[in-house]
Amino acid sequence: MLIAIGLVVARVVRGSSDFFVAGRRLSAPLIFTTVLASNIGAGATVGAAGLGYSDGISAWWWNGSAAIGSIFLALLIGPRIWRIASEHNLYTTGDYLELRYGPSVRAIVASLLWVGTLSIFAGQLIAGAAVLDVVAHVPRWAGTIISASVVTIVFVSGGALSTVWTNVIQLAVLLIGFIVALPLVLNHAGGFAGILENASVPSTYGSILHSSGPGSGWFLLVLAPAFIISPGLMQKAYGASSGRAVARGIGVQALVLSLFAFIPPLFGMAARVAHPGLTNPNLVLPTVLIEQLPVMLGSLTLAAVFSAEVSTCDALLFMLATSLSQDLYKRFLRPAASDAQLLRVARLAALTGGVGAVLFALWLPTVIDALRIFYALLVATLFVPIVGGLYTRRAGSPEALASIAAGVVTLLVVRFMLASRLPWLDPTLAGLVVAAIAFLVTLLVRGGERPKA
Repeated sequence: MLIAIGLVVARVVRGSSDFFVAGRRLSAPLIFTTVLASNIGAGATVGAAGLGYSDGISAWWWNGSAAIGSIFLALLIGPRIWRIASEHNLYTTGDYLELRYGPSVRAIVASLLWVGTLSIFAGQLIAGAAVLDVVAHVPRWAGTIISASVVTIVFVSGGALSTVWTNVIQLAVLLIGFIVALPLVLNHAGGFAGILENASVPSTYGSILHSSGPGSGWFLLVLAPAFIISPGLMQKAYGASSGRAVARGIGVQALVLSLFAFIPPLFGMAARVAHPGLTNPNLVLPTVLIEQLPVMLGSLTLAAVFSAEVSTCDALLFMLATSLSQDLYKRFLRPAASDAQLLRVARLAALTGGVGAVLFALWLPTVIDALRIFYALLVATLFVPIVGGLYTRRAGSPEALASIAAGVVTLLVVRFMLASRLPWLDPTLAGLVVAAIAFLVTLLVRGGERPKA
């Protein structure tokens, strides 16, 4: 069905504006639907259930951090960036970065994020493969290819327009399936109280404030900035019909996402009681759904999980396609490219990204491992330049380049050289703080010169 919708919508795509930003005519309800569907992906379902299995209800922070970030996107960033995108006919985050800081910043960020985006795309494919493994015993390599094929065909067909309308169906299937399934799964495990009383669970299982350190519990709040400046989500804001549609659509989405954030951890907690011997976190959610539910309902909820994986892949293919076609090809290789040529390159970029993500998915072990790479890189490179550019006109290319360099270097040093010595230090948070310091110091040293752009 998803492929059919993509092919139908493709017939009304008339140019790059339709493909990249849906003609800038998305209403608040459509913004709500497509952003929520993008945020409820493999990490939000399979990944959060796996964390819930090990950590308990504190796994709420995986999706909760996205909801918190969405509030800032709705109120402080989204409407501002929508006005700039509308005034200057911007299609991508790279367009904004060049407008604000110049072509060098655009090229560097586009290149870094293209590689980083492959990792999060791989995370979605790992989740899709896990579903197919549990349902049909499809090998991981084959399940990965099948998942990549479905989402790539949908996106390549119609870009933003096709993904928005498929998101409506995906979100409906997911929410209905999970809402119906959760009470049955919890009841089978003895209810929430019964889970907490089970001898196999730790004493911290019911504490939402529990955290064992970076990558767990409230430490996941460090991921919130990624959902404020994610190029995939910002590009959906570009497609809104007005700034008010951005604020309302994304704001309501934040509220719904904060409530949804309880569901996957509860599935994981119930799985801990019913299936205490699971060792692969990717299989926690598919296993509990297929083993603890009637066949028809289990199939529906697993379809919801697969649908969620597809919906998030839409936003990722946006990033891959636009980074290569708009930010690199048209800007630096062929500025005179026609609209038709740009569309062909965007579609080819999406296909290339699909192949690359398959290779990443076969290499990375879990959904969470794949997503952490992307979110860390996103926060370290983009957050400070985008927010700084929106709220001060005094900063220019030197500030942005200093911020990006300092953030990435710090991220890599903490992650690969200091992790064993300083286990309490989160690499993403360290990269963000040092990036902000570099931005401010460079601004002060240069004396607040206004950029020419």
